[in-house]
Order: sequence, then structure tokens, then C-alpha cells
Amino acid sequence: MAEKLFVGPKVRTLRESHGLTQATFAERIGISTSYLNQIENNQRPLTAPVLLSLSHNFNLSLNDFASADTNRVLADLKEALAEPLFRDTNPGLQELKMATSNSPWLTQAFLTLHQAHRRANERLMVMDDALTAQSYEGADRAILPYEEVRDYFHYHDNYIDELDLAAEDLARRHGLLEGNRLSQFQAYLEDRHAVRVRLTENPANDQTLRRFDEENRILNLNGSLDSASLSFLLAHQIAIMEYRDLIDARVSKANLRSDAAEAIARLGLANYFAGALCLPYQRFLEVARETRHDIDRMRHHFGASQEQICHRLSSMQRPGARGVPFYFLRVDRAGNVTKRHSATRFQFARFGGACPLWNVHEAFEAPGRFLVQVAEMPDGIRYLCVATSITKLGSGYHAPVRRYAIGLGCELSYADEVIYSDGLNLKSDAGITEIGVSCRICERQKCHQRAAPPVDRRLIVNPHFRQFVPFELANSHSDE
Repeated sequence: MAEKLFVGPKVRTLRESHGLTQATFAERIGISTSYLNQIENNQRPLTAPVLLSLSHNFNLSLNDFASADTNRVLADLKEALAEPLFRDTNPGLQELKMATSNSPWLTQAFLTLHQAHRRANERLMVMDDALTAQSYEGADRAILPYEEVRDYFHYHDNYIDELDLAAEDLARRHGLLEGNRLSQFQAYLEDRHAVRVRLTENPANDQTLRRFDEENRILNLNGSLDSASLSFLLAHQIAIMEYRDLIDARVSKANLRSDAAEAIARLGLANYFAGALCLPYQRFLEVARETRHDIDRMRHHFGASQEQICHRLSSMQRPGARGVPFYFLRVDRAGNVTKRHSATRFQFARFGGACPLWNVHEAFEAPGRFLVQVAEMPDGIRYLCVATSITKLGSGYHAPVRRYAIGLGCELSYADEVIYSDGLNLKSDAGITEIGVSCRICERQKCHQRAAPPVDRRLIVNPHFRQFVPFELANSHSDE
């Protein structure tokens, strides 16, 4: 049975944004005032006919009322309430759904407060005793600017419609859909903006990728980079020269909390445009379907890197032309997540390490191979998880080498559309790996790789009995 759609606050916000009374709004969408009142107060779900009427009368995408945001907020709420501070509070799933649906502003405020609490505790643990609060830059911030921007993209399904459409339109008008992107972008910048591109030989320890001399109209790029990276940097330059107003308008609507966050958002949005220009949406979607999302075949077709292909696959959420919803992440050898995007219900750890049973960590041990795993999260949702390692070489013997693992995954219901599912028995429970978000909030009672106990469980330690993990978990803190 399909999940009922309770989105009363969204409907109320839509009505109020048009300055309409309940009676006028109800008449326009063809329902009674009392029915509208029940919808706005989450006493009745939004039905398909009403949803279609809203879409028709107010020029909305059906995705505007999707529940993906609610699912993510529910997961964030559950993680926040797993703190020992709330050990005597045990709200059920329906209570959390009601809070999320009826009071989205209050729920978000609570999550922001929780993030501030966690950040304060983390800073207290890592700050040196000699470091005073006065000398610690940004100690009063509730969330770091970089994480705030990362959350912004996460809650928009990593899809920015106006930038994606603008990039595709530019590619179509100037014949940039196929071919050698590097020479095409270089010629475009020179013809359109009188910008000359120079590939420089940087010293081995010079980490500069690009430097724009605005006065002389010269764009210097690191000549040791591969063509895919160089093309991306040229596309980024096109974004900031031609689409600055579009990017600034998006930033102004984001309600970010600091100048630093706004600057990072501008960079992120310019990068988004660059990715959309290098890999135009409709053509990319066609090739993805033709190859069944074969990363290497797509990489060769577009002259892109594995990372660029995987990143782009996680953003194919255009209304009316959606691709398979993927998550994408990049981690370093220490397990730090340096990129994460998701159009799925898959939840990434916000604090602490990710699950050690997830195949993305194993990718470092098998360089050059694609590792495939069917994983199940504690909520019962199963995912097809693909992971591989990548190496980014420097310009010489003494240049630093960067190594990462990248992960790409989708819910198992889409697995038949992905080539990496070939040969797997998707209907069998055999071979399923049970993973979690992180040990700190994982509900698994039995896990041989558990690194830390969950914060919402009392520990049972038996001095006469020992397994791999030296404790057992009670069902709750109150269990005796």
C-alpha cells in the first residue's frame, strides 16, 4: 500500500504565499473549505486528485510534495533523540512523523540546537587546554559553514533545477553536447569572453589547480591534470563569468548563516553548473539507461572521470525526467567523508565513523576493482552498493598522491536497471550484509565489528561470558 501523504504545513504555506483565504483556495482546487482545513491540519492525507489539482492550478511539480525530506528529517530526529540526555524519552515513529509534519519549523530548530550541542561537546574534547574561547575562531557557531552548505545540497536531493537547465541549454545552443570538451570550452571562453587559457608546469609541491588573472584575462590551469579535470575547471570558469546572477539569487534564498557559508555555496553551485555542462542532463540520462549505468562505459563516452560520472548520477532528479535515485560519497583512508550526496533514503553518519561493514571501506584493499554489495539498513531498506578506489596523482615524484574510495548505490527495487546487479540473487536473504548508519546509533544486537556501544542502550557485562564484543545490549536503558 502506498504511503499516505500528510503535508498540511506545505499546503498552508502555498496558500498563504498566494495571499488566499481557505475558502478561495479550496474553490480553486475543487474541494470544500472543511476538507482543506482538515488537510492543512494533517487530519486528512493529500489524495492524488487534489495533488494533481494543486500542480495544475499553481504550476507545481508533484515532487514539491514528496516525502523525501520528511524521511531524512525523521532519521535526523531519531539520531538526535538517541543522545543519553534523552534516555528517558522514547517517542514512537508515529509521534516523530506527527512532529515532523505538523511543526516542521520547530523540528528543524530542535535539530539545529542538537547540532550546536554536539559541536560544543566535540570542541571541548579536542581543544587544547591552553586554547581559550577568545582565541578559538568560530566557537559560537552552531554548525560549520562547510557542513551547512553540504546539508543544503543534501536536502535539495543534490539537484538544482535552474542551474541544470541553464547548463543544458548552453551546451545545446553551442554544440557542446558531445566531442572534445577541453578544446570546445577553451574556444568558447576565448571567443565569448576573450579569456586565454594557459596550462602551467607547477612545482611538485604546488597544489594550485586554477588561477584567474582578471586584469589580463588569462586563466592559468595546472597542466598536470587530466583532461576531465581540466574540462571541469573551464566549465567552472564559464559558470562564474556568465551565471553569477543566477548563482547569487540561489544563495540569497538559501538563508545561510554566515558569509563563509555563502562563499562556499557560490563555489558549490558553480561546481554544480560545471558538472551539468560537462554532462548535460538529457544526453547523460540517455547514455546511463543505454549502458545500464555502467560507470566505465559512461566515462569513456563522455571523457569524464569515474568520480564525475558517479557524482552526476546522484543528481538525476529533474521533475518529469528522473533517473535512478542514487547516493554518492567519497571517503579517505581514515574514513572521513569528503563528499556525500543522496537522492535516496540512505542515511550518512553525521557524527563519528560510518559502518565498517559497508563495502566502501573495503575498496582501498582492491584497487581498480568494482566491489558490489547488497546491504540492508536497520529500517529494512536494502541497497545495491557499488564501491571502487580512485587515485589522484600529482605532477612529479615528490608530488602528493591523493587516494579515495567512492561509493554509489540505489535501493534494491532499482537494481535491475543497474549492470552491477547482474549475477546476484536479489530475492534471496543469503549474502545480505546488515549495516547501519554508525555504531553510535546502530540498533543491531549482534555485530562482530561493533566499535562502540549505541548511546540509547544499557550495557550488560557478564564477567563469566565473552564474545567478540565484550558486552551485550539491553533493549532500552530502563531494562533490568
